[in-house]
Amino acid sequence: MSIPTVATSSQGLSAPKGSARTMAGITLIYLPAILLAGSAMAKFAHAPGVVHQMAAIGFAGPKLMLIASLEILSALLFAWPGTRPLGILMVSAYLGGAICAHAAVSDYPHTIPASVVLALAWTGMWMRYPEIFSITTVPPPANAN
Repeated sequence: MSIPTVATSSQGLSAPKGSARTMAGITLIYLPAILLAGSAMAKFAHAPGVVHQMAAIGFAGPKLMLIASLEILSALLFAWPGTRPLGILMVSAYLGGAICAHAAVSDYPHTIPASVVLALAWTGMWMRYPEIFSITTVPPPANAN
């Protein structure tokens, strides 16, 4: 009886390079990264609308710069293929925090953009790296008889 192992991309479960699924996945990975980087740049530039909205939920001055730094760090880690596993965790934590921050002050409409960007990021990861969810797959028994 053999012990089942978790499949990795070296075992051929990644979508074939150049396939439509891979290209869509790459697009859905870079789109959230670009959106997060743009949002961070607006915070660093102190865009009036962004500063006002962030101050309304308690992030002004140095806190705003910390938020912008975490946001750009998350975007860069997610965009770079070598750090993408850490990047998706950072993006998830950052956007989860954004959703919670807006919900905490009953600013529910502003939870939607963060939720959509998070869904795009995870959909892109699933399309580009389908094996990412293989740990949840239970292999069939060795002897089905």
